[in-house]
Formats: sequence, C-alpha cells, structure tokens
Amino acid sequence: MSSPTGKIALFIDGANLYATAKALGFDVDYRRLLNEFQGRGTLVRAFYYTALIEGSEYSSIRPLVDWLDYNGFTVVTKATKEYIDATGRRKVKGNMDIELAVDAMELAAHLDEIVLFSGDGDFRSLVEALQRRGVRITVVSTISTQPPMIADELRRQADVFVDLKELQSSIGRDLAERPAASRESRYQTPQFR
Repeated sequence: MSSPTGKIALFIDGANLYATAKALGFDVDYRRLLNEFQGRGTLVRAFYYTALIEGSEYSSIRPLVDWLDYNGFTVVTKATKEYIDATGRRKVKGNMDIELAVDAMELAAHLDEIVLFSGDGDFRSLVEALQRRGVRITVVSTISTQPPMIADELRRQADVFVDLKELQSSIGRDLAERPAASRESRYQTPQFR
C-alpha cells in the first residue's frame, strides 16, 4: 500500500465504515486498525468522522467516540439535524463529508498517502484534487457485497483500492465474539440519508 517510510493519514467516514463492515459480517477493532497502518509507514494522524444525535441523553456511539478519542484517533463530530420531509416523516441529517474534505486538503502538503475509509462517490472530486497535489490515495471499502458498498467512480479514481474484506483478518473482530446483548446496540453509527 505505501512505503514503510511514507507519511500516512487515515480518514475514516465512521457511518460508511460501520455499514461496510456490518455488510461483511464483522466489527472493526480500531486498536488493530491503528496498529495495522502504523506498520505501513509513519502514521501522522488517524481521523474518525461521525455525527452525534443532538439532545440525546445517551448515544450508542458515544462509548466508541470516547474510546477513539483517548486511543490515538482525532475524532471529529457534529450534532445531527432533525427535520420533517415533504411526506411528513421525521428525518435525521448528519453528513461529515465537508469536514473530512477540508481536513484532507489542509493536511495534504504534509503527507505521501491518504487512506480513505469510505465508498461514498461524493469523495471522487476530493481524491482527484489530492492526487493533483501529489498525494497517493488508497480507498478502503468493498465490492464483495451486493450491491457493492463503493461507488464505481471513487474506486476508479483511487490510486489503490483495498477491499475491506481483505483487511478483515488483520483489523476485524467477528460479531460472534461480542456478547449477544451488546451486538445490537453497542458502537452502532446511526444511518443517515
């Protein structure tokens, strides 16, 4: 993926990575993920982006966010916005794409490689802009699900595409390893549209 001496940063779209890993049937062990990429070069920063439900007394993602914050990740959060759509249904919005893009562009001059954990096609333009600045882009998502979790245009734009399924043995924790009660609620990122 990268030279052992290159400077690397991880940019993790939390909701997207969660959905991708879940579709593949495993949980990401974030300590193992950090160790995996520290061994691939000089890890400058590991960002994790997620939205938190505003006004909620307890958020199921809060324990994960706190753990990441204390264990080497730069956690970037913002409150979700609630609205009523045209059909009268309650919707929640919490997109972190702009925050991720701004941070990546600001850090690009100090990096050799960015590893983007997302399959969101909206990031294709960001990847192209970073490549023009001389940064090598690795995108981690999956084509192993039906439908694939990665937009084809993002996969084609990346310098390297890594299927998350290939990393499962080095960064994954099998869902069966967790107690049944926590399997449903713990560390789940809300799904936003």
